Amino acid sequence: MRNIKLTLAYDGTAYAGWQFQAQERSVQEVLEAAIEKVTGVKTRVAGSGRTDAGVHALGQVAAFRTESRLPAEVLRRALNAHLPQDVAVLEAVEVDEGFHPIRDARRKRYRYVICDGPARDVFRRGTAWHCRFDLDADAMHRAAQALAGTHDFRSFETQGSKRRTTVRTVYDIQARRGDGPDRHVICAEIEADGFLYNMVRSIVGTLVQVGRGNRTEAWVAEVLAACDRRLAGPTAPAKGLCLLWVEHGTGMMNDER
Repeated sequence: MRNIKLTLAYDGTAYAGWQFQAQERSVQEVLEAAIEKVTGVKTRVAGSGRTDAGVHALGQVAAFRTESRLPAEVLRRALNAHLPQDVAVLEAVEVDEGFHPIRDARRKRYRYVICDGPARDVFRRGTAWHCRFDLDADAMHRAAQALAGTHDFRSFETQGSKRRTTVRTVYDIQARRGDGPDRHVICAEIEADGFLYNMVRSIVGTLVQVGRGNRTEAWVAEVLAACDRRLAGPTAPAKGLCLLWVEHGTGMMNDER
């Protein structure tokens, strides 16, 4: 039995998220259907993260086991021939049979895109949050630095799957405004060893309150210390969020992150 690792990109607009849903279409569902068409065998795929409805990915990692003898590159091309246009396999490689995309994940990086121009950007309508207020991206960036390091991020977790711990380590967090044609685009990026349910979207919603001038930069640190979700900002819409990449290593994680 072979273990095949896939790196995927997808536009999550038309999907109920990564994970299989009984009544709604998911990315996992269409990928498993493509694998069955190629190999002739119904196969379960494991993904490195359960992106929610409307969330996108440029570097989702998944893995499946197969007895097919097709070379990994042939599998990649064959899967893409059977996948819808909004899902693509970027890479397929054979890995050690012990590899697991969740247990072996070490770091993940997400990007959240905000447009704060006077008119909505029609070309980013499915991949960015149009905020009707002018935002101070520099203030957002400075406020975000309070979240770097190892902390209890309970204030930025909405109700979802239970975790054994709400402590996570953020290695890098930033909010930057583009220039030229992208002067109305703000990209917030967060890299961590794992994320709680809606953690990135809750952080972005909180930073936007600072960017609007509704809260001080110091407020973000106060929210973090409180460990109370009710004190943080609203959860930003799903469509602005994209999983950029997942880094894997050896060993086991203590939790599904």
